[in-house]
Amino acid sequence: MALSEAAGCRSALLWPRVLLFGDSITQFSFQQGGWGASLADKLVRKCDVLNRGFSGYNTRWAKIILPSIIGKGSGLDRPVAVTVFFGANDSALKDENPKQHIPLEEYLDNLKSMVQYLKSVDIPENRVILITPPPLCETAWEKECILQGCKLNRLNLVTGEYAKACLQAAQDCGTDVLDLWTLMQEDNQDFSSYLSDGLHLSPKGNEFLLSHLWPLLEKKLSPLPLLLPYWRDVTEANPELSLLAWGDH
Repeated sequence: MALSEAAGCRSALLWPRVLLFGDSITQFSFQQGGWGASLADKLVRKCDVLNRGFSGYNTRWAKIILPSIIGKGSGLDRPVAVTVFFGANDSALKDENPKQHIPLEEYLDNLKSMVQYLKSVDIPENRVILITPPPLCETAWEKECILQGCKLNRLNLVTGEYAKACLQAAQDCGTDVLDLWTLMQEDNQDFSSYLSDGLHLSPKGNEFLLSHLWPLLEKKLSPLPLLLPYWRDVTEANPELSLLAWGDH
């Protein structure tokens, strides 16, 4: 069968999608060893993992751009899962970093607003996972700030308040939540090894995040089949029978 004939016989195969929406910690997640890249590897041939991370962004800006990233479409177009991962920039100190700082109450409202928007485009709460910001290693991040010619512009205790607000948003909206800020500090452990510069994730931090995110995602994605037949199951004499009939039953 010619390719043009095959194309005329059936519509394009629509692959399920997982959408990662966040700031630089999401944007950088497709780097080597990143949690997003590792997630895409886990889900290969089951669904596509889309990175919609925006370095430096806060929830005020995220709320504005979300409708341009995902709108109302057919059921097959909607993501099977969405992660919303903001707070590392919102929690910047107002006096030292007013451009990125978002007041705590607005941060909470913005998260809830984004979950409600997703619901309005037929992505229900049970497909959404909120992720709190990770803890901040102040000594390491202060060195980065000095290199950039500024004072320390974040504090871990303040970041913790935003993490609590993220938990509150998840509770109010009925979504799953990954409390990265608390998990990384359990039992008073030294969490600095999870961070590359005091703020962003190190390879160990990426592994840690994925290890806790995967159980939440697996519940949502476990029903997804492997897309297209295993190669041993393709009929040798008539491969079209196996490949073009896939998904019709």
